[in-house]
Amino acid sequence: MAKLDETLTMLKDLTDAKGVPGNEREVRDVMKKYIEPFADEVTTDNLGSLIAKKVGDENGPKIMVAGHLDEVGFMITQIDSKGFLRFQTVGGWWSQVMLAQRVTIVTSTGEVTGVIGSKPPHILPPEARKKPVDIKDMFIDIGASSREEVQEWGVKPGDMVVPHFEFTVMNNEKMLLAKAWDNRIGCAIAIDVLRNLKDEKHPNIVYGVGTVQEEVGLRGARTAAAKIQPDIGFGVDVGIAGDTPGVSDKEASSKMGEGPQIILYDASMVSHKGLRDFVTDTADEHNIPYQFDAIAGGGTDSGAIHLTANGVPALSITIATRYIHSHAAMLHRDDYENAVKLITEVIKKLDKETVAKITFD
Repeated sequence: MAKLDETLTMLKDLTDAKGVPGNEREVRDVMKKYIEPFADEVTTDNLGSLIAKKVGDENGPKIMVAGHLDEVGFMITQIDSKGFLRFQTVGGWWSQVMLAQRVTIVTSTGEVTGVIGSKPPHILPPEARKKPVDIKDMFIDIGASSREEVQEWGVKPGDMVVPHFEFTVMNNEKMLLAKAWDNRIGCAIAIDVLRNLKDEKHPNIVYGVGTVQEEVGLRGARTAAAKIQPDIGFGVDVGIAGDTPGVSDKEASSKMGEGPQIILYDASMVSHKGLRDFVTDTADEHNIPYQFDAIAGGGTDSGAIHLTANGVPALSITIATRYIHSHAAMLHRDDYENAVKLITEVIKKLDKETVAKITFD
């Protein structure tokens, strides 16, 4: 593996951390370690979302930059008499990316390695072999021979199961491969925006937030935004990269390395036009590349943030990422760094008058 610089070390620590919805403590601790040096105070809401506050002008508007701590994974639901584990998906999974993949079960006494299995194709009828295996027919094998042995190893229903994958810098060192880019890259962006503002004057109060339970319904963003009551909200997340074989521009036009994605529309939100225009004008002014995207399905934390109180102008800024919701996703470091740069420059200009103009534009 290539030698890791300070940024890559942070990204490795964030993506290596284990945290499916409802089990984000380990990830929150990593994010807190990295963001605390740049914050005036770090708190949590009652669901566990991390809120790092940095005051520029205490009378200025409140700006929320939110990435989510959780990753898609699984939960143990049953242990059968032979020691195989049944599980529930937590977040969205495509069955074709799951079989024969290594997972880690996190118990109260330690970690246990497993692999996702199913009935072998060799004994299936020919028609069944042509179809993807249903998730309900899969199980996790930890090499146990009985329910009692599984229990001796500390595994019990409710335990979190996470994909196992090693953070990897590719031969092209701009290309980064890891589990959980969705959405540890958003957490990293929030950290680095506060880092950039450490010695800068900014006419507002900035909140770098790591939300919980995004993958099961934008839940932590709702509670964190209720606590913060922001004037402007940014959801930072991953988006779809359309630069792999078989994908047309009509289906997904974004390319890795060509700048952060400005989301025009998704299933959770129609992006705020005034804020969108302000962000793209700022990008143009500073020669920061960006791409537009619209997604018919799915949503980001912006979808919950913009419905807070009497409404919050919000925008999703995302990173084009390949193979999300699988064990191994890939993104481009330039897109990440340009997203940080863009949000930093936008925040420097968001004073009270500018926010009022954006809001009612």
